[in-house]
Amino acid sequence: MTISAEKSPILKDSGVLRFPEGFVWGAATAAYQIEGAARDDGRGPSIWDTFSRTPGKVHAGHTGDVACDHYHRYPEDVRLMGDLGLSAYRFSISWPRVQPDGSGPANPRGLDFYDRLVDELHGADITPIVTLYHWDLPQTLEDRGGWTNRETAERFAEYAEYVHARLGDRVETWTTLNEPWCSAFLGYASGIHAPGRTEPELSFAAVHHLLLGHGLAVGALRAAGADRIGITLNLSPVLGEDAEAVSVVDGLQNRIFLDPVLRGEYPADVVGRAGRFTDWSFVRDGDLEVISRPIDLLGVNYYNPQTVAARTGEPANPVYPGSEGIAFPRPDVPKTAMGWPVQPFGLTDLLVRLSQDYPGTPLIITENGAAFDDVVEDGQVHDTDRVSYLDGHLRAAHAAIEAGADLRGYLVWSLLDNFEWAEGYNKRFGVVHVDYTTQRRTPKDSALWYREVVRRNGL
Repeated sequence: MTISAEKSPILKDSGVLRFPEGFVWGAATAAYQIEGAARDDGRGPSIWDTFSRTPGKVHAGHTGDVACDHYHRYPEDVRLMGDLGLSAYRFSISWPRVQPDGSGPANPRGLDFYDRLVDELHGADITPIVTLYHWDLPQTLEDRGGWTNRETAERFAEYAEYVHARLGDRVETWTTLNEPWCSAFLGYASGIHAPGRTEPELSFAAVHHLLLGHGLAVGALRAAGADRIGITLNLSPVLGEDAEAVSVVDGLQNRIFLDPVLRGEYPADVVGRAGRFTDWSFVRDGDLEVISRPIDLLGVNYYNPQTVAARTGEPANPVYPGSEGIAFPRPDVPKTAMGWPVQPFGLTDLLVRLSQDYPGTPLIITENGAAFDDVVEDGQVHDTDRVSYLDGHLRAAHAAIEAGADLRGYLVWSLLDNFEWAEGYNKRFGVVHVDYTTQRRTPKDSALWYREVVRRNGL
């Protein structure tokens, strides 16, 4: 399996939409959401351990202490992936397993787990794609300011070196950060996610230090000989009739991350609008050169577009600091259990835009999926809504390829039902159902459907 191969033409059979030869099919998960074993083998506390124990922050007081117990059941989960015919598996490393205090020597017992997992994947002919940071910052670093503190970016590069030193001989593809928008704006501006801070004036410092950590990690990984490096962003087309409202939200959702990484600059309109919160003094000479170090792959997490409208007197949306006067109406379309609109066309628009506005960087869909209210009946889960959702979005991805997007693969979110952050275990995104009492895994109809997509490389 390779993600770096040149684009191949789409093959068309009668009645089948074929994807390019070598297209990567896989699934994705995140450490805190599935691993459990929160205190095993020297793992230190993360901001999500702290946040989930803070009353009122997570649905029903749920925590990731046990989750899917993947730490102990990973061989079974890898067999599931093999049964589905997956060629790739994207998973994240738990930073507090590797460095319990966020700095200092690596914890060999924590790295041992990922050693075993990577070997198990290779034994099943499944390519590992490693994400270094999927939100579980060591609590010790947060106690010193977290991502609002420049030190965290420096420590992140050190951590990346430790992980590559152990796994780099068997892992080709590395993702630095997952969805820094969520880390910065949900974690530090709105407080919806860990660490639960409501300091919009500091959220822009968090944006910058997350991106600086990415750039420093890219440098460390390159120096260590990493083959393929990328970053994963959650991106959304912004829809609306008011051009200024669209531009404001697009800047805060998309361009504030895309432009520094791929163009070496922050968008001027975003810098200006954020001036009410910050003077940007945390940006030092040379930082943007570090942030824009070349990458080989851009991971795209897509769930839905954002719809906006100008509305005088509307208070700012807490997750978009500086968005006063902008409303976020909900379109009259089907929605998932999260209340997110189902609009597959947005994925086509997004992928084509990325290829046109930021040419030269191959794309991979690193997350796409939906939560629905699944029910186990006679040992089966008939999740027809999810099958429809995935089918529509894969058709949208195919349309983007036909329109010229350089898309190399698709990783469904998620392999397993899991701890869904502030929603706890109340929302299920998996194509495999997990009974959290017994830990029994049951492939849903969507998993069986996806297996056939993978088998035929098409729809």
